[in-house]
Amino acid sequence: MIGSVPAMETTRPPRGLDARRRDVLARLRTERDVWVASAGGPGAPYLVPLWFLWDGEAVWLATRATNPTTRNLRDGGRARLAFGDTYDVVLLDGTVEVFAAGEVPAAAADAYAARHGWDPRREPRAFAYLRVLPHAVQAWRGEHELPGRHLMHDGELLDGGVPSRGGGRPGGG
Repeated sequence: MIGSVPAMETTRPPRGLDARRRDVLARLRTERDVWVASAGGPGAPYLVPLWFLWDGEAVWLATRATNPTTRNLRDGGRARLAFGDTYDVVLLDGTVEVFAAGEVPAAAADAYAARHGWDPRREPRAFAYLRVLPHAVQAWRGEHELPGRHLMHDGELLDGGVPSRGGGRPGGG
């Protein structure tokens, strides 16, 4: 270990596709924060950390309705989400659907509030919910795992670099 960060172990064999899928799903179920990247105006980048909820199909985010993240994701219709650090990377690219707090499906908003102990629908300022439906997922731990890092492409789960017959989302739940 270097400080509090584990040393990168490139002597271990790379994880297989199934192990990477399991690891990604575990993170989606247990982690609380995600880095949200968007672009606005003439492609100006914007990056913020937000709490999230994985509902088994999509990632739900909540943030003020008037901030640049909401505007960029609404106007651009897509986002890149980044989990973890450079030791254990998960990148998720997806299409975005934006809901006003009064229009969000109750099940998603209730689950988000239960997970985080905070309900954006009760805030005095207007909040928006952002549903990010994955269409590409990459996961790797170190340079030795770069080959095979693509788990999903064009909304289809990959099996050895090609879409699987079942398609679907990262593990489906």
